[in-house]
Amino acid sequence: MNNDDNTSLNLPSTQTDSYYISRLRSTTDDATLKWISDKTAEFVKFMSYYRCALMELETKFKVLNEGYSLTHDRNPISSIQTRLKSPQSIKEKLLRKNLGTSISSMENNLNDIAGVRVICTFLDDVYTVAETLIQQDDVKLISFKDYIVNPKENGYRSLHLVVAIPIFLSNEKRTVKAEIQLRTIAMDSWASLEHQIRYKKDVSVSDDVAKDLLDCAWLSTLLDQKMNSLLHRIPAEGSKEQTEIKFW
Repeated sequence: MNNDDNTSLNLPSTQTDSYYISRLRSTTDDATLKWISDKTAEFVKFMSYYRCALMELETKFKVLNEGYSLTHDRNPISSIQTRLKSPQSIKEKLLRKNLGTSISSMENNLNDIAGVRVICTFLDDVYTVAETLIQQDDVKLISFKDYIVNPKENGYRSLHLVVAIPIFLSNEKRTVKAEIQLRTIAMDSWASLEHQIRYKKDVSVSDDVAKDLLDCAWLSTLLDQKMNSLLHRIPAEGSKEQTEIKFW
């Protein structure tokens, strides 16, 4: 970014917003900073809605994970990752789609400003977690894409949901959309490694490499299926001795 840029972001001076502005200055080009500056406080307030949505969804998944562990003696969720789409990515995506860059255009046309990735332990857990979430009465399912049953051509597998949830602020209630990706540990490992190999700078992937990546995706599929099968071979709950725990 050009250090001589004198664009001023006259935004609220709370600790959260100060950190956010600092991040913007270090990760955003001058043109995008000017675009944000024109919107100033309106843009920061808009993005705060999505930060709140991420906190709400992360809490929902943590509670779901804890509740499941009480009845099944294990956790279906291995990890939860959240991300807020950068202003530059938002602007570029809108322009690629020949859409306006107003706040209302962002809200109406983009479903992935807030993103949550849930890494599940076993294949069955992916669908259990997804179903449990969308059954909650304050979660509205907007779209559902199953790339596990129908993988992408490159071998990518994951379950994608777009949901709308309410967030409650001090003086208003808002409905916010978010994209959720649910995948197994094996799926996530393959996707992370494939991304590093395929998207190296100035390196094009040959057909042979693409085929080998697809073969690795198939191996990860076999791993998921085998581990899922082994899980179901474990004796049903209640067949093991119960140990009485006394607190006093």
